[in-house]
Amino acid sequence: MRAALDWLRLHDLRHACATFLLVSGASPRTVMKVLGHSQIGLTMNTYAHVLPDIERAAVDEAAKHLFG
Repeated sequence: MRAALDWLRLHDLRHACATFLLVSGASPRTVMKVLGHSQIGLTMNTYAHVLPDIERAAVDEAAKHLFG
């Protein structure tokens, strides 16, 4: 039986994996290593759209600890 996922490319799964790793709290360097990127800049430039939400959550969490 086929999964009928002809529309899905391997590259799409790779991109989804990187995004899920970042959202789950993996460091950009970890994502770089998992994807096999040779430079952190490639990872950061490609997946920078994910980082603002992660940064906001980190600041909110720090504020909660500092200010209650």
